[in-house]
Amino acid sequence: MKPDIHPEWHPQSQVICGCGNTWTTGATVPVIRTDVCSNCHPFFTGEQRIVDTAGQVERFMRRLEKREEKAAPVGTKRSGNGAKKKARRTRPQARRTRKSGESGGSASSSRPSRAAQTGNADGEGGQAPAESDEG
Repeated sequence: MKPDIHPEWHPQSQVICGCGNTWTTGATVPVIRTDVCSNCHPFFTGEQRIVDTAGQVERFMRRLEKREEKAAPVGTKRSGNGAKKKARRTRPQARRTRKSGESGGSASSSRPSRAAQTGNADGEGGQAPAESDEG
């Protein structure tokens, strides 16, 4: 290994949490400051707490309350812009008619049916039975 490339190791580094909890550990810096630890983190404490960052939770809660106030009670018709659905415009579908020479089967398929390919009128695939001269 190359000499003098590793940072200085502090075996008794002090860790200080925002809740006031402190402990010592080994680290490359003498003092570590953190916002949450196992004593105050909601996952470890079991309490439900929302960490608010720049008022985002408060803004969300206000929007949620406004939406609940506007919501119509169940079973009543809504009025306003959302009441009427716009009719979807669809293009008229061209009807396909059979030509006089086409046989039955799917109108959308231009391939002959399996029965027409094998020559069997009963529609089963495979070889047609051989005719014999026995009489």
